[in-house]
Amino acid sequence: MTSLDVKYGIPGGIMQAFLKGATVQATRPQKDKAAAGPSTEKKAKAIPWVEKYRPKCVDDVAFQEEVVAVLKKSLEGADLPNLLFYGPPGTGKTSTILAAARELYGPELYRQRVLELNASDERGIQVIREKVKNFAQLTVAGTRTDGKLCPPFKIIILDEADSMTAPAQAALRRTMEKESRTTRFCLICNYISRIIEPLTSRCSKFRFKPLANQIQEERLLEICKKENLKYTKESITALVQVSEGDLRKAITFLQSAARLNVDKEITDRAIVEIAGVVPVKMIDNLLQICFRGTFEKLEVAVKDIVDEGYSATQILSQLHDSIIEQDLNDKQKSAITEKMAVVSKCLSDGADEYLQMLSLCSVIMQQASEN
Repeated sequence: MTSLDVKYGIPGGIMQAFLKGATVQATRPQKDKAAAGPSTEKKAKAIPWVEKYRPKCVDDVAFQEEVVAVLKKSLEGADLPNLLFYGPPGTGKTSTILAAARELYGPELYRQRVLELNASDERGIQVIREKVKNFAQLTVAGTRTDGKLCPPFKIIILDEADSMTAPAQAALRRTMEKESRTTRFCLICNYISRIIEPLTSRCSKFRFKPLANQIQEERLLEICKKENLKYTKESITALVQVSEGDLRKAITFLQSAARLNVDKEITDRAIVEIAGVVPVKMIDNLLQICFRGTFEKLEVAVKDIVDEGYSATQILSQLHDSIIEQDLNDKQKSAITEKMAVVSKCLSDGADEYLQMLSLCSVIMQQASEN
């Protein structure tokens, strides 16, 4: 009899068996964890297709011939200038410089030689003064294990540079000049007008064009083939239309459609639903009320379309396309599109979607009544 048996009045055999059982149970979770190891590792490898099919080398970059030509020269041993990539989202700006950096340094030196800062990182003046400056001041050392030539400089990639504060951009100016012997900068932005003039004058500027429909189709068909997807020709055309030259958006929509239609054919209807495109019938109905209906009917129609959950920016974009094709004179069209610009700004500042849409439709109704 143990002291525990005496204290709680439990027979010795039962107590020992209970304690043994507890030790067995305690060791079980570890076995389960060990068994679960490989499967969780497999799940971790399921990465988004945008990352999976990101260009691995400069030759894979589509439709941006000028940039590719400059980067190829630097891969062959020529010096690389400070770069400024600008253009619409999803056209390959970040992918291009990352692919070039991997080719320049190889997988071993890549982490030591490349510093990438995104808008998600804190990028005020303090970060520029400390993190960027300290990295830029480091001396370049190390050689590639495969024996290829390694450039005598590091690369600092500042993605979404147009969201940097003006003081941070000004602080970067001096660093770019001072560390030009050991460091090259690559600024990436959507709007070049938001980059201060002294920075743009220090960089070679390259504009990334929205991808042509044919280029997008080729890439999407390539992904469909590799992922063994069933699709219709119309669905690929719909993807190209809704993405508007943004390949990243097109690939994301394709993956969403593939997940929703497992073992089924991906249709153009599925793509339109995923993209949140407002049905043409709904837009036409709204315009007909603007042209011939009453204000009470307009209020109801706008409320219904907003309550359906469609994005106000999407409604605005489709209304713009429809208004351009309407039988209105130039003065009326210009007044409506001017109002659209104001509404777009208000929406980006966080204004109420219903009131902004009602305001726009009221102007359309007002202009249409003048016919």
